[in-house]
Amino acid sequence: MPDHLFEYAVIRIVPRVEREEFLNVGVILYCAKEHFLQAKVCLIEERLAAFCMETDKAELKQHLDAIQRICVGDSGAGPIAKLDIAARFRWLTATRSTVVQTSKVHPGFCKNPGQTLAKLYTRLVL
Repeated sequence: MPDHLFEYAVIRIVPRVEREEFLNVGVILYCAKEHFLQAKVCLIEERLAAFCMETDKAELKQHLDAIQRICVGDSGAGPIAKLDIAARFRWLTATRSTVVQTSKVHPGFCKNPGQTLAKLYTRLVL
């Protein structure tokens, strides 16, 4: 099986945007050839507390859940989830200055996007 081009971005929590400190909480991976777009997330509350005690954890979890729902095109996730797969990835990884952000998009090659997502998640989040 040949390698496929993929792109990924790290999902980050930035409790105080002005301080530019962040906590990696997930990874979004997109592979056009395999028609693959998924996010894997985990909010480790103890790590978050080290940055900012006042952060609304329930609200963050809702935002992270929305990212996953948009990735899979869940019709209940709003109009962005109805876009084609490439547009959803570009929208999710667009630069923003909010509490939930993504890194720059990075490319790579893989044989299996699901396995690559799991490997990146383990390396960059856990």
